[in-house]
Amino acid sequence: MSLLKPYSKLPALNSATILLVENEEHFQQKLANRLVEESTVTVNVRLAKSLPLPVENEESRPRIDLVVFIINLTSELSIRSAESSLKYLDAGYFLGKVCFMVTGARSVSVPPDRLDAVRKLAASHHSALLFAEDQTSDGVTNAAARLLTILKVAAGLVPMTTALYLSNLTQCTMPSDSNIPSYD
Repeated sequence: MSLLKPYSKLPALNSATILLVENEEHFQQKLANRLVEESTVTVNVRLAKSLPLPVENEESRPRIDLVVFIINLTSELSIRSAESSLKYLDAGYFLGKVCFMVTGARSVSVPPDRLDAVRKLAASHHSALLFAEDQTSDGVTNAAARLLTILKVAAGLVPMTTALYLSNLTQCTMPSDSNIPSYD
């Protein structure tokens, strides 16, 4: 199994490729359809349950500009799958070409430590953490619009802006314990 590398292939003109990785595939297909509908540029959407990707069609696979890990907070397996898939990404992806999208954060059945685990995961990889509502059409549309903005920058379609610059503005951070005031 080989690493997925961001710069191993040349980019296509006026197009961008996004890889949506979701273990349970509930939100993935709806989001993929909306990404293709909403775009002003050519967007290629690739879907995967986990990484690594199969080696068989590696030659015909386009350059992947953005990898999005979709994590459903109501499922522990979703978080574990994203964590295990991260080791199959080249370090170059963590320079603004990876983000985490969380669904199910409003559910009352979600333990608070799961959200903290996802925040720590995103912060440790200096990646953006986005929240999405997967139950409504407007939620899917808003999630697609946010991803398209990040995708255009990651693919180099926005002049004077780089994925690394955008990742510095959007990366998830976790406060250290020393910064939290104690009221004891």
